Formats: sequence, C-alpha cells, structure tokens
Amino acid sequence: MIRVMKINSKDNSLLRQARAVRDGKDNDLIFVEGLRLCEEALRSGLPLDAVIVSEELAQKEKASALLKELTGKAKRSASVSEKLLESISFTKTPQGIVILARRPASHKEILNSIQPDTALIVVMHRLNNPVNVGAILRTAEAAGATGVVATKETTDPFSPKSLRGAMGSAFRLPIWHDPTYADAIAWCKSKGLQAICAELHATQNYDEVDWKQPSALILGPESQGLSAEEVALASTAVKIPMKGQAESLNVAVAAGVLLYEAARQRSDVAGK
Repeated sequence: MIRVMKINSKDNSLLRQARAVRDGKDNDLIFVEGLRLCEEALRSGLPLDAVIVSEELAQKEKASALLKELTGKAKRSASVSEKLLESISFTKTPQGIVILARRPASHKEILNSIQPDTALIVVMHRLNNPVNVGAILRTAEAAGATGVVATKETTDPFSPKSLRGAMGSAFRLPIWHDPTYADAIAWCKSKGLQAICAELHATQNYDEVDWKQPSALILGPESQGLSAEEVALASTAVKIPMKGQAESLNVAVAAGVLLYEAARQRSDVAGK
C-alpha cells in the first residue's frame, strides 16, 4: 500500500486547486485522470505538481508500482475518499487517480526542432470539439506527423477531454497553441511547407497532391469548413471523394484519411 497524506472535505485546498485546473482556470497546470494517462504523463517526463488517489486504488497491489513512481516524482501526494475524488473527477465514473502536471511548453519555438525537409505539420483551426482535437493528435502521432499547430480559435489541446482523446500523444508531439490562423500559415510557408487545406469543394483529390514534400495539413471545422479567405491563404486545397448522400466526414476521420495518404507516399519513397 502506498502511504500518502490523507485529506478530507475540511482540508480541501488541493481539491479546490484540482477543480480550478480541471475547469481551465489555472494556465500553469493540466488535469490528467486515469492510470493509463497518468502513466503516459510520467513516461513523458512532465513535472508533476500533485497526485490525488482514491483510498481504494491506493491499497491495490496492481497499481502500487506506478503509484510509487508517481508519488515519488510529485511535489504533493494525497489520498481521498471515493466521494471526494468524484467531486473533482472529469468523468462520470472516477478512475481512481488524478494528477496535476506542469503544462507542456506550447509556444512557436517548440517547433524549431522539426526538420523542415521532412516536416508534416497538422494545423487545426476553429475546431471546438475537444474529442476531435484529441483524436486528431492521436492520429497525427500514429501517422508520423512531426508537429501540430492549434490556432487560438481551436479548443485547448491540453484540456481534460482533449487529453483523454489523445491518449498520451499530446505529451509527445510538439504543439504550438494559440497563434492566429494567418500567423500559423505564414510560419508554415516561411519554413518551405506547402499548406494543404481540406476543402469540400476543392477540384483536386487528396491522393493527387505530392505529400512527400514538406507539408502542413490544414483542418477547419466540419460544420462550416474554412472560409474562402482562409482557403485562399493555403497553397492548395484537396477533397476526399464521397459516395452516397453524406455531405462531409467527421474532421478526425478526414484527418486520418489525409495523414495516412501522406504516410503511404512517404513510406513508398523510404522503401525505394
């Protein structure tokens, strides 16, 4: 059993802080919930501010090794009742553990380590569904993308719901968060990247573009798509042909189709 400080409802400064982080009222920390995601944060080397674990989980042998690592790295550790954990949990069914970790760096310079000649960047613009943002981050890592840009009109990629969807990818991918759309596209072009936007009415299919070149995939909101002015800032536009009466694909699904076409083309070159 892991020995940590036990707190109750009367000693709740840590719980108040956890709720503030969960609700996006603390910009220095992120709210990470669940054993698997907490392990991803630990393995990614994020500085841990606090670990809050349920009394039930703290006594489980199968979780003891991970809890020992987490509490050893964190500045503060506390155990709480299941009811108190439920009061700070982001999910309907609490998963037994929450950590407050230092927010990963997400400024423009974080992308400086990317090699421009092999870059495959994903630009998310005006995506307000954190589930989609998390899914795109997860797909981007799996398909070999080298970095992500989330414009200021896009939901926070480090929000609790986005983190759950990304399943650790948000900790590993270089992410630039909060530029304007114009600044993001200007940066891509300054690095020699072709800015390719997904656009329902484009004349070119997604597999007709040369993804082997340094590229930035621009994804807009599925409800309205990118505006004409936003499309005009891109280097080119591509579409995914669809049959039947479907008007569009979920943006995360579309991201998967496009990114894996890029991965296919790039792997063909690597294999030659």
